[in-house]
Amino acid sequence: MGVTRRQLLWAGAGIGAAGALTACGGGPDGPKGAAGSGADSQPPRSGGTLKVGALGKASSVTRDPHGTQSNESDYLILSLVHDTLTVPGDKPNTAPRLAASWKPSADLKTWRFVIADGAKFHDGSPVTADDVVWSLKRLRATPAGASRLPGIKPAGITAEDARTVVLVSDYANAELPLLTRLTTFVLKKGTKDDQLSDAPGTGPFKLEWFRDGNARLVRNDDWYGGKVLLDAVEVRIFESPQAMSNALLAGQIDVASNVGAVAARTAENREDVQILRRPNDMAMPIVMRTADGPFADPRVREALRLTVDRDAMVKQVLSGYGTVANDILGTGDPEFAKDIPQRGRDLAKARQLLADAGFDTSKTYDLLTSEDISGLAESATLFATQAREAGVKIKVVKQDSKVFWDATWLKAPLYTSYWGTNDSVVFFASKTMVSEAGQNEAGWQEPAFDAAYREAIGHADEAERGKALRRLQEIEFATSGYLLWGMADGIDLAGAAVRDLPKLPGYGRVQLEKTWLAR
Repeated sequence: MGVTRRQLLWAGAGIGAAGALTACGGGPDGPKGAAGSGADSQPPRSGGTLKVGALGKASSVTRDPHGTQSNESDYLILSLVHDTLTVPGDKPNTAPRLAASWKPSADLKTWRFVIADGAKFHDGSPVTADDVVWSLKRLRATPAGASRLPGIKPAGITAEDARTVVLVSDYANAELPLLTRLTTFVLKKGTKDDQLSDAPGTGPFKLEWFRDGNARLVRNDDWYGGKVLLDAVEVRIFESPQAMSNALLAGQIDVASNVGAVAARTAENREDVQILRRPNDMAMPIVMRTADGPFADPRVREALRLTVDRDAMVKQVLSGYGTVANDILGTGDPEFAKDIPQRGRDLAKARQLLADAGFDTSKTYDLLTSEDISGLAESATLFATQAREAGVKIKVVKQDSKVFWDATWLKAPLYTSYWGTNDSVVFFASKTMVSEAGQNEAGWQEPAFDAAYREAIGHADEAERGKALRRLQEIEFATSGYLLWGMADGIDLAGAAVRDLPKLPGYGRVQLEKTWLAR
């Protein structure tokens, strides 16, 4: 899951609230059937082991729920073992999980979260507010902690009583419950770093064993969230989408997670394989550093955005399994400003902007990328070809995943990124674009954007919030460091026996407690 590499990708992260997964699809233009949705009228049954393939590399394995995860396989395992405070929902877009309820103060700065009745760790001990407070403070202390709990300092995380956690924000934040859907995994208070591999969670599955990125998890019969149907989930790590797809087609796994458009094309004529699509599920933007370097001038960034043939990118990179985007993250938001004019290709204007900015077209600029997900490196290569038509020479440099996330991400002048989610405009603003964001991918600092963000999340009134969100998107469209050419559909392949896979994108699709096998 292209959430992958770090928790936010799945998530979130999103952890997406919008864009329900269609039960199936035989290609960009038509359905294949209703398999996987339980449409065969057979009632859900308990039992069986679901074998799930997920992308990752053994060299990048981590067991820290609050750390940086470059492997989708790691995030899947952690998400089945450890619960977050809230999870994605359909309507509303934030649903209870470890937090059964929440309530804000009148000024939207203080929020009280009440722990679910019967919530226990896998060792049988009850989850307390002290455990949650300790876990959130540990999360807040990570390098990206400010982005994961925006506006909340460690001193603003306290326990009011045994079951109530109080979060105090520096500013009014009507979206705080939404922002806790992603990485607020709860550990037992005092868990040491060398205990993370075996630390008990609170989730629907318990870890039975873990080896080199592969794992087996068994049903938690004492889960506070209700009955879990599967006996077990086995997660198998794959280094490439092709290898994972081949394993699915050979019957070695039941689900190939986030396997990409090429695999979908290969499986289109297989009656024994379900193609599960989450429309507009993944963003693969090109990031241009705004703080310094050759792309700091907004005219240069605008010029690069005008060099892109977006239709060609979607057709060639995504095999049509996606849609053209408009350089604004969060296309699934109900408040997404679809009426902002679509940016098209204009090579003449791009050349003029480059000349006005004094951009050195005699140099060759590196575009750094990885092969973490299907289509990512290909998108970089096609963009480089298109940019050359405007006189910009770009060399695509592929890096190992670990090198990319350690040395390139957040630092390089020009690189690809990806977000395995289609969350709200506010989600992306808080995580990657406001000045204080710990994961500010472009190093963008724009006071007007910061002000629009604060205004948007500070409104309980929907009309006023909508106006502020429109301003937020207009500023992002005009001057941010993102070139978002398209949105890829999330693609899973599943065997014929799989039923009721989650219908939400991002983090929503790791919620496997209601999935079952018709065999």
